[in-house]
This record gives sequence, C-alpha cells and structure tokens, in this order.
Amino acid sequence: MESYHRNRRLFWLLAGPGSFWLLFFFLVPLGIVWTLSFGEKAVIDGQISITETEITWTLANYLRALADPVYLKIIWKSVWISVFATLLCLLIAYPVAFLISFTSPRRQAWLLLAVILPFWINLLIRTYALIAVFRTKGYVNFTLEWIYNGLWLDHLFGAFQPLELLYNNFAVVAGLVYVFMPFMVLPLYASIERLDRSMLEASLDLGAGQFTTFLRVTVPLTMPGIISGVILVFIPSLGSFLTADLLGGTNATMIGNVIERQFKAANDWPFGAALSFLLMYVTFGALALRAVISRQSGMPA
Repeated sequence: MESYHRNRRLFWLLAGPGSFWLLFFFLVPLGIVWTLSFGEKAVIDGQISITETEITWTLANYLRALADPVYLKIIWKSVWISVFATLLCLLIAYPVAFLISFTSPRRQAWLLLAVILPFWINLLIRTYALIAVFRTKGYVNFTLEWIYNGLWLDHLFGAFQPLELLYNNFAVVAGLVYVFMPFMVLPLYASIERLDRSMLEASLDLGAGQFTTFLRVTVPLTMPGIISGVILVFIPSLGSFLTADLLGGTNATMIGNVIERQFKAANDWPFGAALSFLLMYVTFGALALRAVISRQSGMPA
C-alpha cells in the first residue's frame, strides 16, 4: 500500500491498459446482455418485431425459464451431466496428477506436456476426432468387432451388432471428460506437488494403512486443488454447447444449446440473455460456496 501511494502514476500506467480492456470489452458487453435479459421483443405498428428489442425491466424471461417444465428439464439434465462429467474427471485425474507429482523431474516435464498437448489443437477438431472414434463404423466398434470375431463369438451369437455410442448422453459425458480433463489434472498436480510428504510418512509410521492415509491425510491436504479443479470443470461443462451439439445431437440437448438457439435461430435475445445469466448466477454461487468452504477449513481462497 505504501508503494502504491508513493507511485500512483506508475501504478495507473501499468494497470490502465488492462483495466481499460476489462471494462470496455468484458464488463460493458456483459452489462448490455444483462440489461437485455429484462427486455422483450418490441411492438412496432401493432406487430411484434423480429429484430427490435425493448427494455421494459420485466422478469418474464426469468420466470419463463424457471417455470416452463421444458426448460427446467433441460437445466436439470445439464446439471447432472456436468456433475457426472466432473466426478469422472476427478476420479481419472487424481491418480494421474499423483503419478506426475511422484515421478522424476525429467518425466514430470514430459507428462505435463502430454496433459496440456490437447490445448494446442482446436476444440472443433478434437470433437470431430471423437466422432470418428464413436460412430457406428468408428474405431471403438471396429476394435470390438475384431475381438468379437476373433473369439469366434459370431458363430455362437450371430453377427456383431455395433454399439450406439453417438448422439446420446454417453457421448456428451465422454466428450466433456475428454475436453476438460486438463483443467482437473493441472490444479490437482499443483496441490499434490506442494504436499508435505513427511506427513504421509508420519501417518504410515503411526500405523495407518495406505487407504486410511489417503482419506485422512492426502485428500484433506489436497482439498484446495480438488475444489479448484471441480469448479474449473463443472462451470464450463454446464455452459458447453459445441460438444453437446456435435456428439449429443437432438437426443442430448443441454442448456448451452438452448441459449445458442435463442440468439441465432429463434432470435429471442432477451430470453437467451436471461438463460445466460441464470448460468452465471450458478457460477457465482459455486465461487461463493468455494470461498465459504475455504474460510471454514482455513484453506487459501
């Protein structure tokens, strides 16, 4: 604080460009969308306009989203798919992060590179790659058919029937886990890397088994990484629309797909804005919950 008071001009010189960018290219557009959520389609010459919007500060858009069973069902479906994908990411990422943390420094660099390597490839390309894996004539069904015929099961049970792996909830969950896995591994790795390993050794020396040590020592000490990873995966999963659109189709519509269609196909921007901010309110709630848990447990927020 003393340095700030002595060098205010330098402070604002350094903070000015970033603050300007954040204000005019994030907060201002966000405020415009928030204002749109309290609007409705304008009435011009006695007819409802397709393109014009009038801000009437109505809550009708929020009430419509929360009262219509169709949208409530989609919101609930989006929540449980996101929760399930987040839990799968946690179960898979924790041992991966543990392995990276306890391996040699040279191998750590290569393993971390393997984790962040998907970031170098466009999300659309990665999603289309999953389509090639899961489709009826894809790599999964081809491999299963090869094993099925190799075991002579076709003579006992008939020809192999390909599994329907695309355009369902399974494909969406698999796609979300595939896309957001690095966001779970990296915070877990950072948390496990800072772990005081002498406490693990003390727990084992005092007679606790490996499983007890993991539950009572390792998990509590790495809880900041777990919470951060859960938030980093759950929030974007809840608002994801590309993965659900390409892998789920019409059979696995999520709330992100509904929002995208309101802004494009339906041209109902006020309702799309209201749905968008409902997701943002959920995001704020998740961040507030993390702060409360951190404060109660004494972890850094």
